Order: sequence, then structure tokens, then C-alpha cells
Amino acid sequence: MSDDTGTSPRQHSRHERRRLRVRGVVQGVGFRPFVYRLAQELDLSGWVRNDGGGVEIEVQGSPGNLSALAARLRGEAPPLARIDHLESELREFDPADRGFTITASRSGEVTTAIGHDSTVCPACLDEMFDPAGRRWRYPFINCTHCGPRYTLTRGLPYDRVNTSMAAFALCDDCADEYSAPTDRRFHAEPNACPVCGPRLTLLEGFGITVATRDPVADTLLRLLCGEIVAVKGLGGFHLMCDARNPEAVSRLRERKSRENKPFALMVANLESARHWAKLSGADEQLLASAERPVVLCDKRASVDSELWGVAPALSSVGLMLPYAPLHYLLFHDYAGRPAGTGWLDKALDLALVCTSANPGGEPLVTGNREATRRLMGIADAYLIHDRDIVVRCDDSVMRSLPATRYDDSGVQFIRRSRGYTPRALKLSCKGPAVLAFGGLLKNTLCLTRGDEAFLSQHIGDLESASACQALDEVAEHMQRILALSPQAVAHDLHPDFPSTRAAEALAERLGIPAFAIQHHHAHVAAVEAEHHHHGPVLGLALDGVGLGTDGNAWGGELLRVEGPRFQRLGHLAALPLPGADKAAREPWRMAAAVLHRLGRGDEIASRFHDESAAWRMADLLAAGTRCPPTTSLGRWFDAAAGLLGVCRRMGYEGEAAMRLESLAAGFGPVLPLPGGWRIAEGGTDGGTLDLLPLLATLADETDAARGAALFHATLAAALEAWTLRAADIAGVHTVALSGGCFLNRLMSRDLSRRLAARGLTVLEARQAPPNDGGLALGQARIARHLLNEGI
Repeated sequence: MSDDTGTSPRQHSRHERRRLRVRGVVQGVGFRPFVYRLAQELDLSGWVRNDGGGVEIEVQGSPGNLSALAARLRGEAPPLARIDHLESELREFDPADRGFTITASRSGEVTTAIGHDSTVCPACLDEMFDPAGRRWRYPFINCTHCGPRYTLTRGLPYDRVNTSMAAFALCDDCADEYSAPTDRRFHAEPNACPVCGPRLTLLEGFGITVATRDPVADTLLRLLCGEIVAVKGLGGFHLMCDARNPEAVSRLRERKSRENKPFALMVANLESARHWAKLSGADEQLLASAERPVVLCDKRASVDSELWGVAPALSSVGLMLPYAPLHYLLFHDYAGRPAGTGWLDKALDLALVCTSANPGGEPLVTGNREATRRLMGIADAYLIHDRDIVVRCDDSVMRSLPATRYDDSGVQFIRRSRGYTPRALKLSCKGPAVLAFGGLLKNTLCLTRGDEAFLSQHIGDLESASACQALDEVAEHMQRILALSPQAVAHDLHPDFPSTRAAEALAERLGIPAFAIQHHHAHVAAVEAEHHHHGPVLGLALDGVGLGTDGNAWGGELLRVEGPRFQRLGHLAALPLPGADKAAREPWRMAAAVLHRLGRGDEIASRFHDESAAWRMADLLAAGTRCPPTTSLGRWFDAAAGLLGVCRRMGYEGEAAMRLESLAAGFGPVLPLPGGWRIAEGGTDGGTLDLLPLLATLADETDAARGAALFHATLAAALEAWTLRAADIAGVHTVALSGGCFLNRLMSRDLSRRLAARGLTVLEARQAPPNDGGLALGQARIARHLLNEGI
């Protein structure tokens, strides 16, 4: 006998019902239709829905099929999904439940996360380049497997009404796709087509609409004619020009006041990229990943010979592949608009400079009116559209790291932003919610939730009112999308940073504690956080500058860190900063400081005779006037570059060190200079590392490339000896390497290999940048420790 469900009582006794809770990145990635398909295949009944916690499933059927469902949820999840937790509980079997449905979203406490933006998936590319399809060359094509998420979302749940697509009503065809559980656009919130979706418009440089039937074709023509075009992307505008046109590149540099800083290049595909760079397998994997970062690659000679002025005096070039449909269309036009995607496997010689539209280092331009106002005089034209960018999000910048016998191959972030934000970093344990505000330069925020840390997108240098406003906006948005109010804030020890003032203002408004965290302690803690390290660790924190607990400028620090406390074991020998902050921008001044320490101050005026301040520099240094001390390794790099004549004045931060590294890489390996350093007793166990003997040799070196190679080899050996000495004395054999100087690939690779070979466990920044872009993660870790201790 059967009941009205068509299932016999005996079958009921062999069935069970379960509620599954899936947490992680499971909204906006096609997870519910994926569950629906699995339920159909496994003959299960029930329902699935989104809520604040992620995805909730209630399902019944045979125990074997329920187990298969749980296994396949993890093993076959959609490409953009990430399952952090899968919880299951037994429920009462419902004999009346028939079929499987996708039900309406439910609100509640938010414990899920919005997905990151990703490049166009293969299925959408096939559709976009199918002349017979209704989305032929449509610049806003997407589905649940690709497209924008974070940059168009105002809040959770991730439904169309909470995105910038709310302004576009679905046409009948798109609505059918949206409501069909078996369609890959089922509940694809940005779903659209030429009938109902966003549209492109081309504007002249003074803001007047261009009368054109094809804005993409006209934009390409303008680029090929040497114009600079502001192109609206996913997280903001890019300034683009033809990289093969030296006049266009030079004009862009002049208009953007970007004298020598390298530009990133966008090329059509990997085959095209191979013409410009020596790509490793890891490089190619990064370039072609769904996140589509800018990847720093070893450049070929063709870059300097064919793309004049793109990456001057450097050994690497930043490459990226198209990630928005609009980018693909520019290259498709250049290829002659072929049908299908076969053209994507063939090299194209078109290379486009693709740089952030952030004039004067201010926040990235996102709005159409904002673009015509802020980019007037820079852009000759604007390719815009009417889909709002809700969240500003710049391109991520990364490099691949080769495998060694001591370390697996991996990646290093220079800037963690689009494609990776708001992806959570897993922490070793749950803890209170902390909002950390980072530092002054390369600012990012970090908000913790349970055992997750959410690093914000790159905000940038907080040196303008608009950048500070952007900081406030990101802080508010992060709290809103995570539905979280912090229990404490953390900030840098420096009292005058805008990030410090913003943190203190929020703490006062919410009535919560604010913790001031020493800069280099935070650098080390960030590495500890991503490696889930507990217990004491030696921290080698090497960067440009950070305020020390003694009120001086630190930057070459050997610390013993344990939880929320640190001890300064040692530091680099101090150098004077002649002219104070000016010395950080003019390496010749740091070279003069070294000559003064060597007792060769009388050489300063003749060596740097073309510098107007050189004639009085020796007297300035002798008197100690406006020459505050610094232990920064970054300034030792500058001194070496100044002595070798590599760079007298910097056009951008880190230029001297980057040019020095490129020269060393081109020269090749050398042996460290015997006696090139000394370690003086003092401090607490670690001593003071003095590189003056090395610099004395560089002062007389006639081959800049050989001198650069000698500097790198000797520095790595000196740091090894210094760290090993401290490890033996302190009895700590794990070392964390952090700070902006560890973006120097030669130094960091050589040092980590040396330390590992001597038996130390080496922790390096991999999921967050080693520079100040990762500072907030370390601040948050320390503040959580302090909260847990009731401080």
C-alpha cells in the first residue's frame, strides 16, 4: 500500500531528512542551482535558499544519497564557490514533501560573504563571440560563474535589489533564464542583454557624447591613432593608450605626472604575453586565473625596444589579460571580429597601457560625471556605461615565486584588491570582531569575524582629503556587508596618521577601545596570522619607515614577538636623514650621509655637484641639523643606489631599490663581500647590524651593476648572520620575514634559502602583501590578543 506521495511506508522507514548549512562564498556563484541539479540527480526532495548565514538546505531521501549529496557539495562546487563549513543535523521526515524547490531568500545574522569579481567564463565567451546569439559582442555578459560581484553589491543577501543592477528590469528572455533552475543564469543577479541591460557611451574629452553606432570600434580607432581613453571597468576607470606609440605613452606620463613609474600592459592572451615576457608556468597560471591580477614578469628585450617608456630601467614588466567583456571586445575588434573563440589562442601584437585612473595618487575614479571632471586634461575620450560601480576596487598586483628545495612555489601579493577582495583569510581560532585601520601608505583595512579576517581592497596613500574620505567609505561598507560592529579598533602607533584619527573617532563614537600597535610588530603579526603561528617567533621587519616606541624612525628591526607583546632585540645601525623627509625621496642625500659616516664628507660637494644643496650638506651632517636618525633598511638601499649613481632622485616610492635590484638581476650572482658588515654588541641580545663596510666598497665601485649585485649578496649574508645570532641567544628558531623590503625578490629569496638551510623555520607573507598593504591584518591579530587578555 502507498500513501499519496507515491512512496510506500516501508520506503519511508529507510529514508531520512536533514538540514544542511553551507557557509563560505556560496551566494552569487550558482550554488543554489548546483544544489538543485544534485537533488534531481540523487532523487532527493526538499528545498534550498540563501540567508544571512550562507545557503540553507533541507532535504530528504535515502541515507546513501544524502551522504552522496554532502560529498558532492564539497567535491563539485561551482568554480567561484568556496565552502568553509558544512553542517548537518537530522530533521523529522516529511512524507508530504515532494520534489525539490529553490525558495526565496531569508534575512538573518550575516555570516556569509559576497563573492569576488572574476573574469568572463568560457561559456560566456563562446556566447559573446557567436554571431547568431542574442548576446553577440555584448559588453556586460555574465552568468553565475563569472562577472562582477563585490563591486556592484550594496549589501546581503546577494539579490538583484541589493546591487547596482536593480535599475535594470529584466526582459522576458532574461527573466526566463533567471527563473530556470537548470540555466547557468538562474538567479545570476547581474544578468542582462542588449535589450534590457546597461549600455556603452563614448564621450569626447570635454564630455560631449560622440554620435557613434559602435563605441568599442571608435574607441579602438582612437587608441590606434594615439589618443588616451578613460575606460570604465569593473571597479573603476583605467587610462589606456597604445603601448607601441611612444608619443602616446610620453603624453600619458606627462598628463598623469608619472615620470618613470612603470605602466601595466594589457594583452589579448598568453600567446601575446610570451612576446613581451619570459613566462614561467606559474606566471601563466596567475595571468589566466579567474581573478586576473597584474602579474610582474621577467621582461624580454622587446619591451624596451618596441614599447619605449613603459617600464624603464627595470627587469620586470606588469602584464594582465582582459577580464571584463569590454576589454575582450577591444582586442576582438583588432583581430577583425572573427566568429568563435579560436582567435584567443593566437598572438596579437596590440599591447595597451592599462593604468589606474587616479590622478595625483588620489582614489580611483568610478563615476561617469566624476571621470569627466577629474580626468579632464588627461583623457582625450571616455568610454563609459550606465551600470554604477558601487565599490571602488583597483587591480591586484602579484608575482609568482619559483619553487626551491626549501620552499614550494607560490605567489606574493604586491597589492591585494580586485579578484581577491572580499575573500576571507582563515585565522587559527575564533575571536572578537576588530576593525584595524592600517597605516599611512598603501592603506587597507581589516575586519575580523569569528575565525575569518577580511582585508579590504587597496585604498592607497592617505595623503589627500579624498583618500581619507575613501577610507571612511570602505570602513562603513565593510561593516555593512558583513553586518558587523567591531568590539575594538586598532591603528598605527603614529598619532598623526589619518588612519589613526579615523580609528579613534570610530572608537569614541561606538564606545569601544582603540589599540595603538607599533608598526613593525604589526608587520610580523600579519605573517603569524596567515600561518596560524602560536608561540614565540623572531621577526625580521625591514621597510622604509615606521614610528618606534622610542619616538624615532625604525625600519630595520629584529624583534622577538609572542602574542600581543614584542621585544626589540636589535636593529640596523642608524643613518642620519639629511633634510629629514627629503632624504627618503632623494637617494643622493643618503649617499652623502654614508660618506659622512665614513669620514669622507669632503667628497660630497664634488660627487653631487649638480645638486644645489650638495655644497652645504657636509656642514649640515656635521652639525646634525635636520638630520634625524633612522634604522630603515630602505634608506640603506637608497644610499647604495646614490653611491653607485643608479638613482639620485626618485620619481616614485621604491624606485631606487627597484632599479638596484634590476641591475643586480642582470649582472648575475656574486659572492658576498668578506668583512662587509659588523654586528656590534648592544640592544637586547640581537646587537646592531652595521653595513658601513659594504657601503665603503660601493663608494669606490666603478661598475654599477656589479656593485648592485655585491650589495644584494652581502646584505643577505649579513642578515643571515644577524638572525642566526639572535636565534641562538633567544632560543627561538622560527623567523617571520615581513616589511616592504621583502618585495625585493633577490634579497628575500636568498635570505629565506639561507635561513632554511641553517635549520630555521621561515614564515613569509603569501596571502597578504609584506608591505603596508598587510599591516591591518597584523594590527587586528594583536588587538584580538589584547581583548582576550582584558587589556
